[in-house]
Amino acid sequence: MGKEKIHINIVVIGHVDSGKSTTTGHLIYKLGGIDKRVIERFEKEAAEMNKRSFKYAWVLDKLKAERERGITIDIALWKFETTKYYCTVIDAPGHRDFIKNMITGTSQADCAVLIIDSTTGGFEAGISKDGQTREHALLAFTLGVKQMICCCNKMDATTPKYSKARYDEIIKEVSSYLKKVGYNPEKIPFVPISGFEGDNMIERSANLDWYKGPTLLEALDLLQEPKRPSDKPLRLPLQDVYKIGGIGTVPVGRVETGIIKPGMVVTFGPSGLTTEVKSVEMHHEALQEALPGDNVGFNVKNVAVKDLKRGYVASNSKDDPAKGAANFTSQVIIMNHPGQIGNGYAPVLDCHTSHIAVKFAELITKIDRRSGKELEKEPKFLKNGDAAFVKMIPTKPMVVETFSEYPPLGRFAVRDMRQTVAVGVIKSVDKKDPSGAKVTKAAAKKGAKTFWWLCMVFRCCNLSLFVLGAWRIEQFEFCEPNSAQWAVLIWNHPNNRSSGSVLAAYNYLAFLQCWKPLSPPTGSGYNYNSPQNNGHPSKPRVSIRHTHKEEERKETQRMEEHFEEAIKHEWYKDDFKTIASQIKEQENLLRLKRRWLMDLPLSKREQQQIEELLPPNDKILPESLLREDDVCYENIRTFVEKGFGACKCEMEHQVE
Repeated sequence: MGKEKIHINIVVIGHVDSGKSTTTGHLIYKLGGIDKRVIERFEKEAAEMNKRSFKYAWVLDKLKAERERGITIDIALWKFETTKYYCTVIDAPGHRDFIKNMITGTSQADCAVLIIDSTTGGFEAGISKDGQTREHALLAFTLGVKQMICCCNKMDATTPKYSKARYDEIIKEVSSYLKKVGYNPEKIPFVPISGFEGDNMIERSANLDWYKGPTLLEALDLLQEPKRPSDKPLRLPLQDVYKIGGIGTVPVGRVETGIIKPGMVVTFGPSGLTTEVKSVEMHHEALQEALPGDNVGFNVKNVAVKDLKRGYVASNSKDDPAKGAANFTSQVIIMNHPGQIGNGYAPVLDCHTSHIAVKFAELITKIDRRSGKELEKEPKFLKNGDAAFVKMIPTKPMVVETFSEYPPLGRFAVRDMRQTVAVGVIKSVDKKDPSGAKVTKAAAKKGAKTFWWLCMVFRCCNLSLFVLGAWRIEQFEFCEPNSAQWAVLIWNHPNNRSSGSVLAAYNYLAFLQCWKPLSPPTGSGYNYNSPQNNGHPSKPRVSIRHTHKEEERKETQRMEEHFEEAIKHEWYKDDFKTIASQIKEQENLLRLKRRWLMDLPLSKREQQQIEELLPPNDKILPESLLREDDVCYENIRTFVEKGFGACKCEMEHQVE
């Protein structure tokens, strides 16, 4: 059995009207990705509009238009196969107004195909200072696309046709610029082609018999296999988020590091939203797991489209989850700024699929761009050609990582005045801990049973934490902080003067998970109703033991800090208002589900809520969810009103 083909992503870049869409469409057609009748229809429509040369470009452009109108598109049209690779094509816009979209596409590519207009005037416009040939090549290298193929397009329109002299002239000038950017021109094939006529794309052309190098298809097969960092934690920057009828919310993007698979609990940074992955697909084919380099869509449970945005990063909630950056230190090279840059400068930073304004908060040191030697501390300004370490602060929440740990999320371009003014890499990041982040029921469900089981054990058997401390952490399935916080608040209700076993269970789980809840309604593990403190928070009486003394010391210090924060902000005064509103919200949702199951008429808003929460046309799952909600939220109300003993039977049924 032969070796399975590797999947690679190819971005097609170049100046506006250089023939990117035509070349890509013709290549896909030649490789059997498009039915001949479709091309004939496009040819007829193009001829009627006096735009004969558009027939191949419309293969892609028509699909884009369909996507904007919300019509289903066949993603397979964007995929083709070579002898060695499965290729996914990303057709980047060449117009300057869409440079942000070009960066989003390029950040996901393994190889760039640079399309150059070889016609008189066309090449000169693209390679000029304001042309997109230069900027696209620079951005491709900055964004980590280390392999490139250059196509000298429109060779059928040179003077004379298929001119070797024109080809040599273009190679000389483009090679010089690519070398300045950072590419090695000797390793870049320059393929003379005609994207419209098909010369040198699949087969060698008699019109270009003077050319002895590879065709475009052969050049693609000569690409080196990209390295896939599947051993690192998951990082998947979102390119788009779709709502698909009958399925739900589907984020799409490229896996940069790690793997993603159905059943995995993922956290989206910077919001901290946590949910479970239901399914993963690539080109309409279900995957058991997606590896780095795969462009995938994945269905997530109980998440609305509005909760996710382009630029968010999906990560494994149990393995270094992605967090927002409070600030970060970068090594920056100023490349194309007309004046001087000082503290307070706020351009747009393009990192992976995120496009956010950042403030140059502090110019730390100016350095030699080649040796890295320090030249000047705290410079007053930077100008073209300068390299420096700069402290940056995002104006909106965003996820970035250090270049050494996650290269695709640690390099960036800086844009201002509709052009790229600087490039850089991130050296260190100060991360925020998401406070009060939403955790969906699907994600919470994995740990809820263990938490309630622990509560029952503490309650009924009065087991010591010393015994639990001997267990390995891997044996636990944890609930999310919010459920545990609810339990603490309920347990400490004035009408419930019990021993505090739920509090003990919560403290232990919080210790193992290193939760850091610093906002209402959390009690951070403190008994707000301790009689000896007259209603003020008290430090927990539970003794936490662990084999690592240093971790125990840090945990004690952390809990003491939280205790001080709780007193300072008097969070406990608002706790019961918060839980009351949460119970009311869940009861309203429960009533809505019941009405839907009974086929009662729903308003447009209610129907939208149902579509976001439940798969349409599936009444088996909603009925089971309904029963769970009946148990869970009725128990919560019973907790608050009557205490633990009143709902002991239901709890035992729930955790059996």
